Amino acid sequence: MKNATSRTVQALCLGFVITFGSLSAVQAQTKPAATTPAEMSKPMAGPGDMKQSMTMGMDSMQKMPMSGDIDKDFAMMMKIHHQGALDMAQMELAQGKSPEMKAMAKQIIASQKKEIAQFDKWLAKQK
Repeated sequence: MKNATSRTVQALCLGFVITFGSLSAVQAQTKPAATTPAEMSKPMAGPGDMKQSMTMGMDSMQKMPMSGDIDKDFAMMMKIHHQGALDMAQMELAQGKSPEMKAMAKQIIASQKKEIAQFDKWLAKQK
């Protein structure tokens, strides 16, 4: 079971990397990570901030302790994954210029919030 869970975690992380991997092209433009509480509370806005958000999500997934219950681990990791999508979509709404991308960001926000709520509801039943 542990191997299956490990493979699932690896697959989820790989999917996250593939989904957001194209952001690596902006790495040279990335500003240093926020280090003070004041800097951390600033709204994320640029491509470096988007990459930082994605990296934080991946770190959270990698640090999440596995329960050994594949369904529970899937739900918990997907919540983290979806939160990353929400964060990025909110940055697009705040700073993006393309009406098409802003419309897509709005759709992503609505769908990801709905799915996070479904994961939360399912996880609440598991306690």
